[in-house]
Amino acid sequence: LSSDVFYNDLPEDSFAWEKMGILAVEMEAAALYLNAARLGKNALTICTISDNPFTGEELDAEARQNTFTQMMEIALEIS
Repeated sequence: LSSDVFYNDLPEDSFAWEKMGILAVEMEAAALYLNAARLGKNALTICTISDNPFTGEELDAEARQNTFTQMMEIALEIS
C-alpha cells in the first residue's frame, strides 16, 4: 500500500490493511508518482521493508543506514 497517511493514530486502518492481505505500507511513492504525473515525467520507486506494523518487527537506525546500499547500487547500475 502506498499512502500518505501511513503515520496515523487509527489502529482500525492497520487492521483493515492486514485483513486485505497488505504486507507493507510505504508513504513516499504516492507523492513521487503524483508529482511526476503532474509534470508529465516518468517515475520509478524501489521499496524496502524495514518495519512490520503488524508484528512490531523493525530495523534499528544502524541497519537502516547500512543495509540497503547494495540494492541502491544495483538500481543505479541498471537505470
